[in-house]
Amino acid sequence: MWLLTLLVLIVILGIIILVHEFGHFIWAKKFGVFIYEFSLGMGPVIHTHKGKDGINYNIRAFPIGGFVSMAGEVYEDDNEIPKEKLMCNKPWLQRLIILVAGVVNNFILAIVILFFMGLFMGSTTTKPIVGTVLEGSAMEMAGIESGDVILSVNGVKTSSWDKLQIALYRKSKSESYEFVVKKANEETKTYQVTPKKVQQEDGNETIQFGFGVDTTKHTGFIASIKYAFCKFESIMSSMILTITSLFTGKISLSALSGPVGIYGVVGDSLSIGFAQIVYIVAFLSINVGFINILHFAAFDGGRVLFMIIEKIKGSPVNSKIENVFHTVGFILLMILMIYITLYI
Repeated sequence: MWLLTLLVLIVILGIIILVHEFGHFIWAKKFGVFIYEFSLGMGPVIHTHKGKDGINYNIRAFPIGGFVSMAGEVYEDDNEIPKEKLMCNKPWLQRLIILVAGVVNNFILAIVILFFMGLFMGSTTTKPIVGTVLEGSAMEMAGIESGDVILSVNGVKTSSWDKLQIALYRKSKSESYEFVVKKANEETKTYQVTPKKVQQEDGNETIQFGFGVDTTKHTGFIASIKYAFCKFESIMSSMILTITSLFTGKISLSALSGPVGIYGVVGDSLSIGFAQIVYIVAFLSINVGFINILHFAAFDGGRVLFMIIEKIKGSPVNSKIENVFHTVGFILLMILMIYITLYI
C-alpha cells in the first residue's frame, strides 16, 4: 500500500507541477523568449529531442514535475543570445504574464476538475448549512438545528465549509465558541457552543462539536459550473484565513503539512476512492498556485514583487539584490520544509 500511495503522490505532484511549468513555457515561447529546455521530470536526462524551434525537450529520470529554463530570467546572463530574446529585456507586461501563467494554469486545472466532478458525480453546496446534529452533542445542547446556516464563528465570517473548518481550528480565548447562525425563518441568532473534549488513543486531545454537513446532491451543467467556481473561491478564502491566522498566532505551525503530511492525505484518499483522489489533485493544484503567488522569495510571487517595485520606481531593481533575496528565501523555505517534515 505504501508503494501505491507513493506512486500516486508522484503522479499527482508531477501533473500539478508540469501544468504549472507549461504555463511559463507557452507564454515565454509566444513572446519570443529564448528557451533552453523544457523538461518532464527532474534529475539526469534519459531522453532528449531538439525541436525545430531550437528547444531541447527532455525526459528526466525522476517523474516529479518538470521545469522550463529561459534565457535572462533575472538579468542578461548569456552573451550568445540576442538581447531581445532575453526575458529580462521583454516589456514589463509580457514578463508579468510569463511569471503568473503557471499560477493561472494551476487554477484553471482545479476549476476544470471540480466542474467535471460536479457534472459526473454531482456536487454539494459549499455554504455552511448544518446537515445533521448528533443527539446529545454540543451543538444540540446549544440550540443549533439542522438547516441552520453558520454565518460566523468567533467573529470570523464563514462563507463556506472550508472556511468554517479553519475558523473552528483557530485557537479560542475561552472554551466556548460564538456561533452566529441564520435560522430557517431568516432570523439571525447567536449561540455559545462548548465543544466536548475527547482523548485520543495517541494521547492527543481533540474537540467535538457534533454536527455534519448538508450532503444534498446537485446535478446538471449549471450546478456544476457554480460548484466549480464556488468551491475554488471557498478553498482560496480558507487558505488566506490560514495564512493570516499563522501570522496572528491563532493557528500554530503544526497545522502545516510537509511531504509526509501530504503523503498521509493521499493514503487516506486512496482508501476512500477514486473521486477523492481526483479532488486532491484539484485541491493541491490550488495550493500550489496560491503558495506561488505569495510575495515571498523563491516563489513566482516574489519575482512579481520585484516587478511591482520596478514599476513604481521606474527602473529595474539591482539584479544582485534580487538574486540574494531569492537565494536566502529559498534556503529559509528549505529549512521550514525540513522542520515541518521532521518535527511536525
